[in-house]
Amino acid sequence: MESELKDMNSNPPSSKEERPLLKSESDLAAAIEELDKKFAPYARTDLYGTMGLGPFPMTEKIKLAVAMVTLVPLRFLLSMSLLLLYYLICRLFTLFSAPYRGAEEEEEEGGVVVQEDYAHMRGWKRTVIVSCGRFLSRVLLFVFGFYWIHETRLDRDSLMDPNPKTTSAEISQKGDAATEEPERPGAIVSNHVSYLDILYHMSASFPSFVAKRSVGKLPLVGLISKCLGCVYVQREAKSPDFKGVSGTVNERVREAHRNKSAPTIMLFPEGTTTNGDYLLTFKTGAFLAGTPVLPVILKYPYERFSVAWDTISGARHILFLLCQFVNHLEVIRLPVYYPSQEEKDDPKLYASNVRRLMATEGNLILSDLGLGDKRIYHATLNGLFCKS
Repeated sequence: MESELKDMNSNPPSSKEERPLLKSESDLAAAIEELDKKFAPYARTDLYGTMGLGPFPMTEKIKLAVAMVTLVPLRFLLSMSLLLLYYLICRLFTLFSAPYRGAEEEEEEGGVVVQEDYAHMRGWKRTVIVSCGRFLSRVLLFVFGFYWIHETRLDRDSLMDPNPKTTSAEISQKGDAATEEPERPGAIVSNHVSYLDILYHMSASFPSFVAKRSVGKLPLVGLISKCLGCVYVQREAKSPDFKGVSGTVNERVREAHRNKSAPTIMLFPEGTTTNGDYLLTFKTGAFLAGTPVLPVILKYPYERFSVAWDTISGARHILFLLCQFVNHLEVIRLPVYYPSQEEKDDPKLYASNVRRLMATEGNLILSDLGLGDKRIYHATLNGLFCKS
């Protein structure tokens, strides 16, 4: 697999004449099927097909047409109204409050950026912001068709594999320690399927997320992200004085672990979205601090349209989401995972063990593909459809 991917990167078609022409729709279908096998974690298997481009049965076209003139306008207006309402709540309750300022960080361009948020506020104002945020996030999910969310909470005794590489004696000791002196998890870790994951986690625990620095400057969303306590990062910066994503996240994980009043941070260790059936290799950012983590598994069962955000464009995805009357979400919340000393000393082992546990309990398939493979898949698909 790796050699094939390297060949695709190192020897791209240099001109239109060098590209193999697709002689028919059957050739295109065969090429897509072969790609889907190689890049299975990102392949769409729903009724809407690859990249959400169909072909659509006539009954589905009728359903979409009806939904576009009924459900879509209503849901769009309601969702924008909820967004504006929460923005106004955040604006009102932060109006006379100074934002919390974290450590200064140097950018590659030489400027200085300060992490700012309102998640470190105390008192009744913070309570109102969090309570309204959780409630309105759940209302927004309801508007999007998630009328029921089935949640399963597993205890330590019900796990199929509490720790794949820890002895039963160590498991018992960790369980006893957790019972006597429960430690606050440093982070919530979850598989990543869609942007809707963020809405669910906001409704469940209102944690902080990692976001690009530009998000903090967006209208409406910018202030809301500061109330969430988002960690703003500049992924492209390469200055040796710049902490980078791992360093900033590591600090926030440690803070959340040792300080009960600090905002909890939510991390997607896969680093990108999948179609929901797979679990990619975990990045170690959430595990570098060696603190306990809370694993959460999200699954989106479907019959027609899968809400997984993989090969489909954002605008098309939102349109089809709003057209679907009922959407489904199932959540499996695992107990807090307490790392062994060996895992604390080896973040890669820690990440691997948590990943294996989540795959086992969530019935997910492990895959070694990553974001780079996803970009290759997308680029190849776009090339195939351009030639067809």
